[in-house]
Amino acid sequence: MPITICTWNINSIRLREEIVLKLLREEAPDILCLQECKSLLELMPVKGFEALGYRLIGRGQKGYNGVAILSRLPMQDAGHRDFCLRGDARHVAGRLDNGLTIHNFYVPAGGDKPDREINEKFGHKLDFLTEMKAWFSEEPPQNSLLVGDLNIAPLEDDVWSHKQLLKIVSHTPIEVEHLENVMKSGNWVDVTRKDIPEGKLYSWWSYRARDWDAADKGRRLDHIWATQDIAASAHSSRILRPARGWARPSDHAPVFASFDL
Repeated sequence: MPITICTWNINSIRLREEIVLKLLREEAPDILCLQECKSLLELMPVKGFEALGYRLIGRGQKGYNGVAILSRLPMQDAGHRDFCLRGDARHVAGRLDNGLTIHNFYVPAGGDKPDREINEKFGHKLDFLTEMKAWFSEEPPQNSLLVGDLNIAPLEDDVWSHKQLLKIVSHTPIEVEHLENVMKSGNWVDVTRKDIPEGKLYSWWSYRARDWDAADKGRRLDHIWATQDIAASAHSSRILRPARGWARPSDHAPVFASFDL
């Protein structure tokens, strides 16, 4: 069965409901995973999504974090984990009738300084990734996808300037190492780079840029991974760059991949 999945840090599901609906109408993914919803679950605007055939499962939080999965395929809520025991809504999982499990993550951004001794947020990010690694090492996933805003651009071509960003949070060697450890622990495959191995590729452009498109100082922070057993079924990966220029946009663009399962 062919399945198309999309992941998108929406930066407020209530504020940007209209562009979520636009994406669902125009692109019609089978599953849309959203991060940074910034809303309690009961306040998320489900009526418009349901009118298009999508059911929502998620974990909400007032004003911060928040993850949701919109699916037009039958999906069961497969739970969540409270990483670092903070009560943050940063993970939710869903399971399809064919057994495919989708993990939707919003990894902490990590603040401005890449030093846990002076920046607690950076320490939180590294601890979060360490717990992800431990979980997948203890419970090796199969028939699974991991998607979301992982807040790390791991490869040189995932940032606009590798040399200039080596000491900038999201591309530092210690973050990249932690992300690689998570990937190895679950035998995950970076589906986007499997399909698009060469060239610059970004999913995020800062709001601070006067003309984000012309400056093009982007980073690939949003990811779709598959376990080794199903990675070969992946194809048609793409990033919907024009969505970054929609009305009242998120600073992230949607990332897509399809799977023949």
